[in-house]
Amino acid sequence: MSIYSKEFKQEALRLSDEIGVKKAAAQLGVPYYTLADWRKDRKPSSSSKEAPAMSEEELRRRNRELEKENAELRQANDILKDALGFFAKDRKK
Repeated sequence: MSIYSKEFKQEALRLSDEIGVKKAAAQLGVPYYTLADWRKDRKPSSSSKEAPAMSEEELRRRNRELEKENAELRQANDILKDALGFFAKDRKK
């Protein structure tokens, strides 16, 4: 059983975040499951990429934006469905 330094583990975890566990394990000569266990046991860092909490007004504004975008996409889908029907009908002739 190999003993790895804390610094080595941290660098291995950083590399596995960048290129994936399988590639990092092969590149470093560490068994895949060892590196996978290190990732599983790792504590979330304070610099994790969590979204900051939004205020009520920001949530409402974001919700309105998403509803507007959703309506536009539904309209675009309807147009595409109509066009598909038009061109499919034309091909049958």
